[in-house]
Amino acid sequence: MSVFEVVVAGVLALGGIWSFAKWVRRPFASASMRDQLLYSLYLTGRVGLWFGLAGFFLGYALLDEPQRFRWYIYVPIGLAIMQLLAGIALGRSRSE
Repeated sequence: MSVFEVVVAGVLALGGIWSFAKWVRRPFASASMRDQLLYSLYLTGRVGLWFGLAGFFLGYALLDEPQRFRWYIYVPIGLAIMQLLAGIALGRSRSE
């Protein structure tokens, strides 16, 4: 077990908790169901990216053979792509 990776994972997890607490308090005033769905996808990607990276470092620190779980890098990449696409779609949506 590597202490550095565990500390990095802890810091990233705290960043995820902070991000969740910050964004859950921020209201989103849109009556459009499409915009509400896009906003929730955006926030899932934004907050989930913190936890995904924390899981990556924690897995690297605790697993005996982290090479077997190389596929996990696709989780943060997928969350980042989801955040990007939802943010672009929200930026192009019509104002009501």
